[in-house]
Amino acid sequence: MGRQVDRAEALGAAGGSAYAADDAPRIDPRSPQRFINRELSWLAFNERVLEEAGNPRHPLLERVRFLSISASNLNEFFMVRVAGLKGQRRVGLEAPGDDGLTPAQQIEAVIERAGALMANQQRHWHVLRDKLREEGIVVAELDELAPDDRAWAGEFFNAQLFPVLTPIAIDPLHPFPFIPNLGYSMALRLYRKSDGGILTGLVPLPSHVPRFIRMPGNGCRFMLREHIIHIHLGELFPGFDVTSVGYFRVLRDSDIEIEEEAEDLVHMFSSALQRRRHGSVIRVTIDADMPGELRNFVLQKLGGQPDDLLEIDGLIGLADTRELIVAERPDLQFAPFEPRVPKPFRDAGNDVFAAVRQGDILAHHPYESFDIVVRFVQEAARDPAVVAIKQTLYRTSDSSPVVAALCEAANAGKSVTALVEIKARFDEERNMRWAQDMERAGIHVIYGFAEFKTHAKVTLVVRRENKDLRSYVHFGTGNYHPITARVYTDLSLFTCDPEFGRDAAHLFNYMTGYASPERLAKLAVSPLDMRRTLIELLEEEVAHARAGRKGAVWAKLNSLVDAEIIDALYRASREGVEIDLVVRGICCLRPGIPGLSERIRVKSIVGRFLEHSRIICVGAGGGLPSDSAKVFISSADWMPRNFDRRIEILVPVESPAARAEVLERILPANLDDVRQSWILGPDGSYHRVPCPADGFSAHEFFLGGRIP
Repeated sequence: MGRQVDRAEALGAAGGSAYAADDAPRIDPRSPQRFINRELSWLAFNERVLEEAGNPRHPLLERVRFLSISASNLNEFFMVRVAGLKGQRRVGLEAPGDDGLTPAQQIEAVIERAGALMANQQRHWHVLRDKLREEGIVVAELDELAPDDRAWAGEFFNAQLFPVLTPIAIDPLHPFPFIPNLGYSMALRLYRKSDGGILTGLVPLPSHVPRFIRMPGNGCRFMLREHIIHIHLGELFPGFDVTSVGYFRVLRDSDIEIEEEAEDLVHMFSSALQRRRHGSVIRVTIDADMPGELRNFVLQKLGGQPDDLLEIDGLIGLADTRELIVAERPDLQFAPFEPRVPKPFRDAGNDVFAAVRQGDILAHHPYESFDIVVRFVQEAARDPAVVAIKQTLYRTSDSSPVVAALCEAANAGKSVTALVEIKARFDEERNMRWAQDMERAGIHVIYGFAEFKTHAKVTLVVRRENKDLRSYVHFGTGNYHPITARVYTDLSLFTCDPEFGRDAAHLFNYMTGYASPERLAKLAVSPLDMRRTLIELLEEEVAHARAGRKGAVWAKLNSLVDAEIIDALYRASREGVEIDLVVRGICCLRPGIPGLSERIRVKSIVGRFLEHSRIICVGAGGGLPSDSAKVFISSADWMPRNFDRRIEILVPVESPAARAEVLERILPANLDDVRQSWILGPDGSYHRVPCPADGFSAHEFFLGGRIP
């Protein structure tokens, strides 16, 4: 390990692509064709996630988890991204994006690609359902229920479902009800026995009842909630015969627009969250067996358009399959692991501040415990020498130990400031709830900027030592979320360097008081100067390459979308800079194009852990790795929103030990991974790297396990 992957070797290892780099068509550096469409690139990422549901190297229930994640991701994609495109089309916006596609063209391409993805999800579900049955985890079909099963289903229906169901026979006195976002319902044709009248019925299904209902007895057997209801429809519509049944689920526009001059941001968001449930229809998923008259009725009553309708031959709502991941079958899940405590903290007897005083510490989560981040805040709360704590909070867990520690600090009389981002999509309600809890504890809660999201991850602790004040800072690439920290790969940097402390103080003043800092000593900050700083770093590598030195760039990101940054990478490639990118999700850059990007290689790692850390390394004339290299971690992906509409940070990693961890372990392990890697070709397609039985896995390497 430790070598730099050769371009031809990397492409060859991927089994080829639509083009080899040498015979890929040339693209004018000014042409929109130089960009891959963002939405199609996101769908390609979700296709890679789905492929893990079919990966035999993974335990069976983990494959079910990947299927569920893929389905949940696709729901969010429609609720936000497709909703945005349809909104643009609705107002007549026809301007093309950076890649040259208009909103209407993107919608057409997305619907086709998403339809194929959903069909593939169903194919995976059929395979997994059969494999689950082989392992004794059975989703029972109606035609295989024994009399005892039906008797139990009747008892469950009467006790748990009947009281909360609202059967509706649609007529002028009983209009079609509002179906909220993610609402799942049964539509029925009803024949009235008394007079032969035909009505349409509706049964909205309760969201608080699990989708897969555990059946009693030995083994692990489930029934679908809707199947239990189906066999008791006669009790919901007495006096009627049910002549046909269909199922449908509604997705609505879930983006939230805010007014920059809103007088009360919290009140405005409370109202906006209520409006989210009532957003315009974006997708209506129906089962393939729904009769045409029912599907037309449903679509018309929902106010949807024909291209909003998607037919599913299988199980609607595959995201719910996560309910099948049962705790009593650990043999079908990834082996548990115990995160390590970084050595500097162990050597300091778990005294966080003593450890940081010995020098900057870089922790690699989840392999190294996130508990040290929690303890950093907890010790600050309990240490009588600490006088102030300031922290940004973008997402965290319910019953968060971080929030509890901040409240404890405030109750102890310390000055505590929390910058809470209530615009964190789909976590707005939770964030408002615990922000109000913190206010009641005496914490000074700030909601940041109306026009920007605060996405930076920073904690500043000010401690009185002798007669002076010393600042301790934590910078992170991930959220202060102890639950997701066990499955997201992220980096934490702890430091008491005075310049980092002053920069962090200036950053908090900017976020709380709009006091835009002059040039900071170490940090680059969005929206002030991060894009410019990154472009300057790339231009420095170009200068090295022109001077005959080694120009080299390595970056690890979740997404690469920003056109200006991509063009800067293209310029660097044309000038001789070697560039390796590990981009987990969206990548709008085309690698391997002669005369444009032939020195750029892009790979994606999708596996047990969600690759979430953002790392940037430049060779500074010495190549990578080298003693001259510059290393940075960041909260930001390379997207316009992160540079222009968010508060983000770019943090240099300067201590020898921390730099070595990145340059000698993290960088080469990511480049050498073949177990979970995909290579992006010039045509925008991804190809899994063929992996022998003993192929290297970055995840296994960092867990400390042996390579099979």
